[in-house]
Amino acid sequence: MPELPEVETTRAGIEPHLRGQCVTEVRVYQRQLRQPVTMGLATALKNKEICSVERRGKYLLLKSASGTVIIHLGMSGSLRLVDKEVALEKHDHVEFLMASGQSLRYRDPRRFGLVLWTAKDPLQHPLLAKLGLEPLDDEFDVDYLYKIAQQRRVAIKSFIMNGQIVVGVGNIYASEALFRAGIHPTRAAKRISRARCERLVGAIKSVLAEAIKQGGTTLRDFYNGAGEPGYFKQRLQVYGRGGEACVRCGSAIRQIVQGQRSTWYCGRCQR
Repeated sequence: MPELPEVETTRAGIEPHLRGQCVTEVRVYQRQLRQPVTMGLATALKNKEICSVERRGKYLLLKSASGTVIIHLGMSGSLRLVDKEVALEKHDHVEFLMASGQSLRYRDPRRFGLVLWTAKDPLQHPLLAKLGLEPLDDEFDVDYLYKIAQQRRVAIKSFIMNGQIVVGVGNIYASEALFRAGIHPTRAAKRISRARCERLVGAIKSVLAEAIKQGGTTLRDFYNGAGEPGYFKQRLQVYGRGGEACVRCGSAIRQIVQGQRSTWYCGRCQR
């Protein structure tokens, strides 16, 4: 699943090409995604200018003066900018034609994503209204994380993956951040000291910032706005490395299942 760095990479890739552009037509080829594509989207956005392309958590927001397109990439979705003459691919479900002659195409083989329209404040939409802090914002700091952690018995990995606490820390980056902070993924959140919470906040920020800089994580289904894979996978230290040697101590990386997701960690470096 594309995580926050992949979504931010996509946003940064398409925003310069969409900002200030007029949408001449919207074509919906497959309406049945995780939720049906909003009826009336084509009419609402036709001949409207895209004012900005923003991100909230893992949601992309294509904003116009009359409303916002809310896009979620789901498990396998991607956005590509191509010349409008380029032939459609099999799983291209929604197409935004621009006055520039380019086409923004939403592709999603598994159809778990979303393409929705709202004329209201998108941050008050039911999908976004309860989201937690952005991990790269200044408000996400040790005071915030430690205060909430003291009230939770849940495992720390599940805690930092809770989107109502902090958005966008998915499975890959949670595993990597906990390794950097030296924290065992099953330790209860309330048992994490303030000093270790401070290390964890720093680790979350650094691992996400580095992944964004590298272009996201190379996953089978992820491509950025230019149709290119991300390049952060080569820097992963524990995720997907079960049985391999820890880059710090040489011990074998362990793999367990937490909340139906695999977790990788070093039993010697993480306590």
